[in-house]
Amino acid sequence: MDKDFDQYHEKAEILKVLAHPVRLCIVKGLIENGGCNVSHMQFCLEVPQSTLSQHLQKLRAAGIVEGKRNGLEINYKVCNERVVDLIKTLFAEDH
Repeated sequence: MDKDFDQYHEKAEILKVLAHPVRLCIVKGLIENGGCNVSHMQFCLEVPQSTLSQHLQKLRAAGIVEGKRNGLEINYKVCNERVVDLIKTLFAEDH
């Protein structure tokens, strides 16, 4: 076994961020829809805007999602292909 844990740090951080039901739902929804804005996510998840913003901030900080401004809206999408593969694997039996 390789005892150099540095190589595992980034992957562990991504797993920690994804280990929350709301964030997992956000990421899965963004993948399925090819991205969307905060208003749509808030409507679908039925959570306060402030709560959603906190979750999106954690996902952005981990490099899992990115937001692009479109006028007054910010459209989010998953920007980490490893996360896309992981989510597809996690939910493969649900289809």
